[in-house]
Amino acid sequence: MVQRKLTVLQALPALQSGGVERGTLEVAHHLVSRGHRSLVVSAGGGMVDRLTQEGSGHLTLPIGRKSLLTLRLVPALRRYLREQRVDVLHIRSRMPGWVAYLAWRGMDPATRPRLVSTVHGMYSVNAYSAVMTRGERVIAVSDTVRDYIAANYPRIDSSRIEVIHRGIDPAEYPPGFRPSAEWLANWSTGYPQLADRKLITLPGRITRLKGHGDFLQLIEQLRTQDPTVHGLIVGGAEPRKQRYLQELKARVAQLGLTGHVTFTGQRGDLREILAISDIVLSLSSKPESFGRTTLEALAMGVPVLGYDHGGVGEILRRHYPAGRVPLHDIAALARGCMAISRGRRIDLMAPPTTLRDMLDATLALYEAVSRTP
Repeated sequence: MVQRKLTVLQALPALQSGGVERGTLEVAHHLVSRGHRSLVVSAGGGMVDRLTQEGSGHLTLPIGRKSLLTLRLVPALRRYLREQRVDVLHIRSRMPGWVAYLAWRGMDPATRPRLVSTVHGMYSVNAYSAVMTRGERVIAVSDTVRDYIAANYPRIDSSRIEVIHRGIDPAEYPPGFRPSAEWLANWSTGYPQLADRKLITLPGRITRLKGHGDFLQLIEQLRTQDPTVHGLIVGGAEPRKQRYLQELKARVAQLGLTGHVTFTGQRGDLREILAISDIVLSLSSKPESFGRTTLEALAMGVPVLGYDHGGVGEILRRHYPAGRVPLHDIAALARGCMAISRGRRIDLMAPPTTLRDMLDATLALYEAVSRTP
């Protein structure tokens, strides 16, 4: 049977940067490559050019602005859905979700698009967030998110929820990946203090939830056993987080770790930094819906230790159980690091979910829901 061609519209706040935005472009490109029609509605941004160059259409509407006035855009979006004969409307964020949902709800049920939503995070539980569970099919990006939906929105029929794990491109994160000689030379010039050091890396933006305090305690403890250990904190600090960054730097000095901990700030080469790290850590105090850097590092064969909760714990259970550590257990983290330092090679229980797997599953869901009466 020949599958009919679909018109799919994805709705999100903007196309500047971020995981949701990148996922939107990946799905859009996959749709076009399979002969379907891809549309996106957002306030625009730097990623729009790439989106359109890859064959998708874009409607510029500020549907992500958190204001009741944004609901004035509902009629315009409803007209667009009708004019473009959209088959599947996919909402990826809460405020755009409300605009899209109200536009969709006001259409003829016999001819309106099918409604799909993706719950990307464990949002605060309230009426505002509930719109992300209104899809006729609801995509959860991990088992953790599926369980969160079931626990906090018990009225939703579990058959409407489908877990589609986030995936990575194995060509971008191949096993044993090593940076280019040019990159390594530039890195050595920029960070000469890291030469011949065992790099323990904590990636993530500078915010209290990411576990920097635990990380510094760990580095202090490890250096009593191995003076070659060096802590690497990779991530930027927004203007409102500058005070916290200064607190961390003061704590480094207080612990006598000046010269043994490096802050890189925001970087565009995280893949290369993960690849040269001896150990990568994930120490978020709050459970995350997913753990992209955890999966990326493991795919390249870099050991990861992480707190055993949320999406990170889920990834480690599936792929590298030895990396699981109880929440805030610094002693267990230290033991894990020392064990890894005696043998860096890791064996994954299962291969990481690939980007192709994720995209194929998403397209299959679009096709299935479009066929459902």
